[in-house]
Amino acid sequence: MRIATVIGLGGICLLLPGWQTPAGGAEQTKPPAETIGAADRTQLHDSTVTVMSGTVHDGNTTIVQNIAAALDDGEAFRVIPMVGQGPAQTLRDVMSLRGVDMGITQSTVLNHFARTGELGPIREQVVYVAKLFNEDLHLLARSEIADIAALNGKTVNIGLKSSGTEIAARFLFATLGVHVRETHLDAAEAVEKIKSGDIDATVLIGTTPSPRIAEVERDSGLKLLGIPFAQGLEDDTYPATLAHDDYPALIDRGERVDTIAVCAVLVAFRDPQDGSRQDRLKRFVDRFFSKFDALQEPPSHPKWGEVNFAATLEDWQRAPQAQAWIDNAKTQALSAVQEKERFRTFLAQTGKDRTSEDEHETLFRAFKAWSERQAQASN
Repeated sequence: MRIATVIGLGGICLLLPGWQTPAGGAEQTKPPAETIGAADRTQLHDSTVTVMSGTVHDGNTTIVQNIAAALDDGEAFRVIPMVGQGPAQTLRDVMSLRGVDMGITQSTVLNHFARTGELGPIREQVVYVAKLFNEDLHLLARSEIADIAALNGKTVNIGLKSSGTEIAARFLFATLGVHVRETHLDAAEAVEKIKSGDIDATVLIGTTPSPRIAEVERDSGLKLLGIPFAQGLEDDTYPATLAHDDYPALIDRGERVDTIAVCAVLVAFRDPQDGSRQDRLKRFVDRFFSKFDALQEPPSHPKWGEVNFAATLEDWQRAPQAQAWIDNAKTQALSAVQEKERFRTFLAQTGKDRTSEDEHETLFRAFKAWSERQAQASN
């Protein structure tokens, strides 16, 4: 027994890095060339944030990758994209997993859990960093289905159970008074089930154009159904339109399909007791808003062009770090406008208001430098 134990331990030691057995047979250790100490790990942790997207099939994965590309500068600050399991699960993960700093969810998901209380006092625990862009609801059906009302009593896929699509689809059909037989399939399987006649329609939510919908061919026997922006939908959704350029195979040139959209939202968990997490969020906010212009340039996703990071999400709290950045930016913008006005007054009083624009800029820079020196002297 003792011999077996010694041999076993020797075998283990031989597998460990840094162990060498010289020709003489005596085991010696050799320290690794580089080691990461506790202080290094803490620094890496504090300079790294994680952002979770939806699934691999929605456009939010690209959105999070864009954020990482724009903000990540290697050692000083890193953004690690994470692929989630849809906006509903992403919200749960942001609230419950310490390794998830932020995530992209949907306005309908937030409002649903606020109404049900299933996740606790969510309005107090979840804050939004930025209201992003709209994601369109696509209602794909067999070509003989006339309109959404004709789905009453039909079999409709509303997405996987507990998904953001399920939440939005149930809200839509309940508001319109359309009663459907529910199935819970992923998007790819649902499209095939419609083609085979096993189900009548499917709901899919995502950035337009949706890859799944774009794959549908003109002679597939499928079509996109219009959705009216009826009373009762306005609190959770927004009116939207799908056009020929979005889906040439399904929408004729010059035609359009009215639908609804939900809002994608970048959220975080509000935990004042976790100072490290709040500091990471502040560092993210400073870089995210400061570098926002870069996110709106190619090759980033075109949806960034729709984002106004100062837009508010009704009934929800903005992250204090984000609100402070926006308030400061507004103050600086107002100060700049007031300074320009003082400069114009100065030009008028000195008779230099008729100089060229180039001369104006030169004079303004000199005026601004003088103003800064005066402010420093007064302090």
